[in-house]
Parts: sequence; C-alpha cells; structure tokens
Amino acid sequence: MPRPRTSETAGRIRAAALEVIAERGVQQASLREIAERVGITKPALYYHFASREDLLRGLVQPFVDDVEDLLARLEASPPDDPREVLGTYFDVAYRHRDIIRAVMLDPGVLAELNLAAAVDGWRRRLTTLLFGPAPTLSQLTRAAVAIGGLGDCTVMFTDASAAELRAATLAAALGALGR
Repeated sequence: MPRPRTSETAGRIRAAALEVIAERGVQQASLREIAERVGITKPALYYHFASREDLLRGLVQPFVDDVEDLLARLEASPPDDPREVLGTYFDVAYRHRDIIRAVMLDPGVLAELNLAAAVDGWRRRLTTLLFGPAPTLSQLTRAAVAIGGLGDCTVMFTDASAAELRAATLAAALGALGR
C-alpha cells in the first residue's frame, strides 16, 4: 500500500483537528487525539505542524486568504449592488463555516492567533464597500448587524441548503442595511 503524500496527511490532520475542535473546543483539543484519529503518532503530527498554534493557523489561514482575496477583488472593482458584496462574502464564509463555528465556540482563538484585528479590518472594508469612506453612525450599525448576522447565519442553520440559506441570509442582511 503506498504511503500518503505529505500534503494529503496534512489535509487529514486538518480535517481531524476540525472534528476534535467541534466536539471539545479549541482549548480542549488534544494533539494526541488528533494524531490518533489520523492514524499517526504525535511526533508525526509535529512533522506537519510544528506546534498547536501552527496547526490552528493552518486551519484558519485558508479562510483568511479567501477573505483577503475577495476584499482585494471587490475593492479593485467595487460593485454597485450591495447584494453582490454581501453575496460573495456569504459564499466565502459558508465555504469556511467549520472554522467560523470553531472560532465562535471559542473566541479566545481570535486573540490566540491575533485574528481579532483582521476580522475588524474586514468589517471596516466591507462597510466602506457598502456605504463609502465616511459612513454615518446609522450606516455603521446597519453594516455591523448585516455583516455579523451574515457570518452567524452560515453556522447556525445547518439543516438549510446552501442556496436556501444564502437567499434568506441576503434578504435579512439587505433588510438590516435598509435596502
């Protein structure tokens, strides 16, 4: 039987880590248990991820990269329709809902990985795309409700289909924006 490639093993480690984190939370996620689920030793896990923080960063980084790429594209060619801004953000958040759920269950991860500033920056950039560079307090609060609620919806309603959830979430977010 051929041995899995390093990238395949790292992917299996990330998948097992998400499972354990979903069950126990980030702080209680044991590297030993993650390694056992993958069928490798703990030292083998350390071959792929040098530390617990490195593994967490490996879980979160694809989401960070996708949001940064999305915002760069939207800022380079800002759409006129807020539905497009929120819809594309929903799509990215929905794709990464497992990691968002993990962070929501254990917000300490935001601090541990220094993500709080990044998330705040994303919300500010999205608000600027929705309302321009000098939003009023009313617009700021509407954007906070719309963007925050959109992210929450991606992880709260797991029984809904992606299309159904996207439509309902966008309608609610646009309502919060007053549009």
